[in-house]
Amino acid sequence: MNLASVLREKLERRQALAVPGCHDALSARIIESAGFEAIQVSGFGLAGSLLARPDVGLVEMKDVLDHTWQIARAVHIPVMADIDTGGGNALNAADIATRLISMGVAGVTIEDQIFPKRCGHMEGKQVISAEEMAGKVRAMADARKAAGQDLVINARTDACAVYGLDEAIRRSNLYLEAGADMAFIDGIRTRADIERAVREIRGLLSVNLMDAVTGVKTELIPLPELARMGVARVSIPVASIMVAHRALKQFFEALRASETGILAGQTHWLSGFKEYTDFVGLGEYRKLENEYLPRAIVEEKYVTR
Repeated sequence: MNLASVLREKLERRQALAVPGCHDALSARIIESAGFEAIQVSGFGLAGSLLARPDVGLVEMKDVLDHTWQIARAVHIPVMADIDTGGGNALNAADIATRLISMGVAGVTIEDQIFPKRCGHMEGKQVISAEEMAGKVRAMADARKAAGQDLVINARTDACAVYGLDEAIRRSNLYLEAGADMAFIDGIRTRADIERAVREIRGLLSVNLMDAVTGVKTELIPLPELARMGVARVSIPVASIMVAHRALKQFFEALRASETGILAGQTHWLSGFKEYTDFVGLGEYRKLENEYLPRAIVEEKYVTR
């Protein structure tokens, strides 16, 4: 079974599959090693890690696809891409879907915001017509069919913040009818709103807990409760970049404040050198050198002087 089919099977259980967001290949590997069963590329995280800018549509689609490919290569669990508004119109969205399938990506989220988009928990969002978004979804579904492969299409609507929950539910059903596998109401606010959405949406529902700590616009609800409601996926998209920001900021502020320019003995700040190099596979790399390089070259590289 390919990874897209694996992801689809997990989502169809409607057991609130937790899908954290990563901002690069290393954070993806860390999330996988923690035991999560699927992962998503965080558009918010890419904007922060690549540009040190907010998630307001500044990352080029080529960079999104390049980094998504690197992330997909780094892990063995299903990866969901984030293509924002789809790179243009329905034809652009279909072409990107075809590329993602060829990269082995398991799923993709596309949203109905006007470009340039912004993070779903920011103010000032605008949305395109539901009919235009449905056309993008239909084109992506047709591209998937033409490729003869599976790809989970997650249709995100940001209409809740603009027009209210009634319109967000209407759009969700329209996108599911157009060929999406799952609807994602970003910025949905309360437990009651989520319960209503599960009842009225004719398909799988994804919700967003943002960072799993603060809630932001959506009420922070434990995963077991969301599973009992019948939510299919729970997105935790920004935690990786926010954790990295806090850790890096605190470490370098402490280093700069140190009178000696070192933090001798304060090992709580960082992983050990061997711990890190083992995690990223240095040992496996050395084994491959021994397997494929001439012995004389290996001995010369690693001779003790």
